[in-house]
Amino acid sequence: MSVTPNNNTRFSQQVLRDQPVLPEHLVTRVWQALTRATKDKHHQWRTPVLASIGLDGQPQARTIVLRQADPTAWRLEAYTDSRSPKCLELTQQQRAQLVFWSEKLRWQLRVSVIAHVHTQGELVDHAWAKMRQSPSATDYLTAQAPGSELLAGQHNTAIATHSDRDHHLAVLAFEIVAMDWLALGRGGHLRAHIDRTGTLTPLTP
Repeated sequence: MSVTPNNNTRFSQQVLRDQPVLPEHLVTRVWQALTRATKDKHHQWRTPVLASIGLDGQPQARTIVLRQADPTAWRLEAYTDSRSPKCLELTQQQRAQLVFWSEKLRWQLRVSVIAHVHTQGELVDHAWAKMRQSPSATDYLTAQAPGSELLAGQHNTAIATHSDRDHHLAVLAFEIVAMDWLALGRGGHLRAHIDRTGTLTPLTP
């Protein structure tokens, strides 16, 4: 007995044919790119934009440097000056978002996170041990806090102390809640939601 497809059946078949084909092993490739960005200074995902809510309730966005990426813990890390306003902002409102863009990959990645600010402890000590011998170490030893007004005769690189133990480095640890991946292409764009289990949900770009 043969069955003639009705309109609903034809529509369902068309929808299946039109389902977007996401890149194979997408979640693995995303984490490979994030991990590579922590080591390659020229990788375009090395400097994402961190968007958060300021103390006045207004949005704040700034570029940061990605320092660590842990695909097992679903965690990212960046460093900042502990006197920076964003430390207090992220302490009061932990929910934030990191936005990555790669012209080479034509990928945008929006990462929703819960931020944890560490100003002391083993995590900070480990980070400083790696940073203290680099030229960037002086960024965390300045007399003036980030955003402070420079008065006449002051220099923004003036060092406040002769001891590098008295640094102001803080670690921003970002616990990833979810990712929104977008790929731009001439033949059409692709988009997917990625949850903490690695489950992909195709989305309309």
